[in-house]
Amino acid sequence: MTQTAADSPAPARRQRAQIRERTLRTDQWWRYPLVTFIIFTAFLVYATWAIFDTDFFVAPYHAPFASPCLAEAVCPEDARLFGWAPLGDWYTWPPGLLILGLPAGFRFTCYYYRKAYYRGFWLSPPACAVNEPHTKYTGESRFPLILQNVHRYFFYAAIVVGLILAYDAVKALIEKPGGVGTWVLIGNAILINLYTLSCHSCRHITAGRLNHFSKHPVRYRAWGFVSKLNAKHQELALVSMFSVMGADLYVRLVAKGVLTFAFA
Repeated sequence: MTQTAADSPAPARRQRAQIRERTLRTDQWWRYPLVTFIIFTAFLVYATWAIFDTDFFVAPYHAPFASPCLAEAVCPEDARLFGWAPLGDWYTWPPGLLILGLPAGFRFTCYYYRKAYYRGFWLSPPACAVNEPHTKYTGESRFPLILQNVHRYFFYAAIVVGLILAYDAVKALIEKPGGVGTWVLIGNAILINLYTLSCHSCRHITAGRLNHFSKHPVRYRAWGFVSKLNAKHQELALVSMFSVMGADLYVRLVAKGVLTFAFA
């Protein structure tokens, strides 16, 4: 009797290899999340201290974490942006509480920082090809991570903050061109603005939605410049984080009298 296909025995189902190890990687994959955790934690601790520290200005230097200063009661006259104090004298809290949420929100929702703190703090996953401790994965499609989509709006705020830091640096350059603090603020302003321009959202906004680059040569050139910066986005994110923290600490140490050579 001829055997039909229906009578043929079903092929045995192949099972996936049962690997009990967390990963088969033999390199020191744990260094990246560990170093990330240490660096970011140190930055958060410093930022928290800086918010409540009152020594944020010594003419002509303005600590970045407290700029702009918009309250008359807590801002020396020379520290006010264009002499403007729209909050008057009713606001007596530290000035950093008013503005730090904008650059912090930009960095917190940044694509590079997401990758870094997802791995360093949430272990989701701790590294490529390493099992994570979470049983479920929903990505950024649900609350609260769906809020990461506001990154493009924080980008506009970050542009304003970057311009204000550049203004502070230029003001210091005019009033004290030979000061060490002047060049600290200039270097920080450059790195902050380069990091902002290297953002993925900036690249998309510049010309990412164009179908014909030839019809928009100016935007195409701008897109090419931003694309080159975007390739260094991770490096600029880290370097600018250290630069803004270093510049802020420098000004505060000068304001406290710990450092005096800035006026040499």
